[in-house]
Amino acid sequence: MKKTILVIDDDVDMCFLLNRFLSKNGYEVEIAHSAQSGLEKFKEKKFDIVLCDFRLGDKKTGKDVLLEVKGMSPETIVIIITGYSDIKIAIDVIKMGAYDYIAKPLIPDEVLNVINSAILKSEGNEQGTTKAGSSAQKIKRSSAGNGEYMVGNAPITRELYKQAEIVAPTNFSVILYGESGTGKEVIAKTIHEKSNRSSKPFVAMDCGTLSKELSGSELFGHMKGSFTGALADKAGHFELANGGTLFLDEVANLSAEIQASLLRVIQERKVKRIGGTKEIDVDVRIIVASNENLQEAYRKGKFREDLYHRFNEFSINIPPLRKRKEDIPSFAEFFLNKTKTELNKEVDGFEDGVIKMFVNYSWPGNLREFKNVIRRSVLLATSEKVTADSLPWEITSAQETNSIVAEPQPSGSLIKPAVKETLDLKDAASKAEYEAIMSVLKDVNFNKTKAAEILKIDRKTLYNKIKGYEESQHF
Repeated sequence: MKKTILVIDDDVDMCFLLNRFLSKNGYEVEIAHSAQSGLEKFKEKKFDIVLCDFRLGDKKTGKDVLLEVKGMSPETIVIIITGYSDIKIAIDVIKMGAYDYIAKPLIPDEVLNVINSAILKSEGNEQGTTKAGSSAQKIKRSSAGNGEYMVGNAPITRELYKQAEIVAPTNFSVILYGESGTGKEVIAKTIHEKSNRSSKPFVAMDCGTLSKELSGSELFGHMKGSFTGALADKAGHFELANGGTLFLDEVANLSAEIQASLLRVIQERKVKRIGGTKEIDVDVRIIVASNENLQEAYRKGKFREDLYHRFNEFSINIPPLRKRKEDIPSFAEFFLNKTKTELNKEVDGFEDGVIKMFVNYSWPGNLREFKNVIRRSVLLATSEKVTADSLPWEITSAQETNSIVAEPQPSGSLIKPAVKETLDLKDAASKAEYEAIMSVLKDVNFNKTKAAEILKIDRKTLYNKIKGYEESQHF
């Protein structure tokens, strides 16, 4: 049976092209040109995949569509279309439950590759669920150390893994702190793999993607008929992880009510399904992750203090990629080799200067962004090596900005670019404007929305100026 895809985009031409391309590749496709019409179609007919642009013409965004779709059907795969400048948006929607994001301009083969990967992963997860469960319950076995992940060699990275090895043999609960995309789940899996529980399940749950009702059901399970939509008995993540490790990502997003229930389960080592009367004994080690300080969160009243102290038997800070620059060349090769296998495409390394661009970039999306950049650059590569031409604008422009800033300047003077002998007043003004824009973009990690606000111009004007600079012979 054909898989069904709902494409939601206010760009009529884009919808037409995606419809034709995906239909030719064996998918059943329907189109909607607004968030509202897309959600109405989804209510009438559940789709396997929703491919939605983040910036839509009506009042709702792709984030709104994601939340409503996941509320109606948690197992539906949602993929968000966004721009490379919107990396923070991309990270946010992934935290909220999107499978992945695809950057503009869209490349048909990349779209197809992401969709196919999502379906394969979804089908694999469905095979691992219990009869009482659903495809939304994902039992993730640890893969640390089997070639799926790479351990870096930077001193700060070695210290990170040393801490993981120290705490792994214990039954301590662990808090992992780190920015989005730094690999918190990888560290959690590493701890599990090196523990005495390694032969038991490793179960992961992203607490930032579910409503209060769904959080309770996913954590503790439910009985048939206990609420609308409870069509069968379902084991919760505590039951699925029994004997092993339960990893709770973005744990600070859990509601106060769920936090209270979670504390009772941890204290009593017993869980009761929603709508059930039977208490089930559970033996689970808990590892939680957060990108905000939980101690500060409980002081502000956002998190229970007693629950924090239950979790805080050991904590590990995971450094962002920009503080692990020594690891960047190794990660580049690692992601390159994995992508070559994934795409069945032979690319022999990186052109001179590309690795330097990677090292100079700030990587606001950390390893997740790095992996996506490599996958996209390999897909776009037209020669034997990855070249700068296949990299996103943010990375190549960051290199230019760093070069400008690195030039020694007289004390108290403005930055003075090298000027061609034939440069006229208009050229000089354009050059100065270009450098001002680049400086602001670098300060905000190339978030064009923030840059436009600081520069007091609208986003479209900023895009047009950048495009003009890229096409100009002067730059």
